[in-house]
Amino acid sequence: MTSDSTVFSYEALLQSVTGIFGAYLPPDDARYVSRCLVEADARGIASHGIGRIPVYTKRLREGLVNPHPGLQVTGTDGATAHLDGDNGMGYVVARKAMAVAIELGQRYGIGMVLASHSNHFGMAATYLQQALDANLGALVLTNAPPLMPVWGARAPFLGTSPFAFAAPGRVPLMLDMATSVVAFGKIRRAARMGEAIPGDWALDAQGVPTTDPTAALEGVVLPMGGPKGSGLGMMMELFAGVMSGSAFGGEVRNQNSDFTRAQNVGHTFITFRPDSALPMTDYLQRADELVRRAKALPLAEGFEQIHMPGERESAALMQAKARGLPVSAQDLQMLEAEKELSRSVAVNA
Repeated sequence: MTSDSTVFSYEALLQSVTGIFGAYLPPDDARYVSRCLVEADARGIASHGIGRIPVYTKRLREGLVNPHPGLQVTGTDGATAHLDGDNGMGYVVARKAMAVAIELGQRYGIGMVLASHSNHFGMAATYLQQALDANLGALVLTNAPPLMPVWGARAPFLGTSPFAFAAPGRVPLMLDMATSVVAFGKIRRAARMGEAIPGDWALDAQGVPTTDPTAALEGVVLPMGGPKGSGLGMMMELFAGVMSGSAFGGEVRNQNSDFTRAQNVGHTFITFRPDSALPMTDYLQRADELVRRAKALPLAEGFEQIHMPGERESAALMQAKARGLPVSAQDLQMLEAEKELSRSVAVNA
């Protein structure tokens, strides 16, 4: 925590953010979107936290996001379905799509829902946890605005889309990673906070590595593992964009800079029952043994403990709920400004 931060209890910060979105969204949706943002900060994923509020509310004020979407689910005669998000908040669309995927997974052992006409849905871990709460494993995929080049190119074409996977267990596995070297939101946040970035994160507009986040915003973020990250990005475009009927191949609109039209993001939610081949008790025992063996491995120099994917973030969330979480002076100022805007929206509604 920095010296210019103020500690808020989890519930107090949630209430404050919910008050802002309450001027734009139905009460349940306002609280859900707010919880997603606060939980991202609490888990240590500040790039997907409350710092995103201004762009969301601006898009809502300008009519670029539908606050009352008519979510339409079709094609549920098998283990797959399609959900038309009607340009709703990505969080609201994704919650519904995952709920349908959970129903299908429980019924058939595996389920897949393709969602179209959506928007940025925040942290993919939110929907992984939704599946874990139903004792299901899951894959969550999405496409995103072009910020990353295909390997061998220099122009942005792929989104920094997350590859997200979770499976139940005493220590659940929860992997939520960008296909880029780093989530682009971290570069955007660094620019907002006036902080430098590592030199291997991005290229500037001339294709030169840079530590200046402002210059990086004009260039491209690099794919994780070179052609490997690029290949995963192409998979996202196929699953989430091409198959869902959403924008794809560089067509998804950037919510932070394009205020002329809707984003048309696509998502894919796949759920599976981990007890499809053996009893649940056996699966859980074997999953726990997998984790035990991994954690018992000899430690490399500089490490004190082996963590499973998502374990540290889960611990951070529990600590934030118990002790509160810091809000920077800049974010606190933003919250106050957004509260004023929300009061104006409520008066004019």
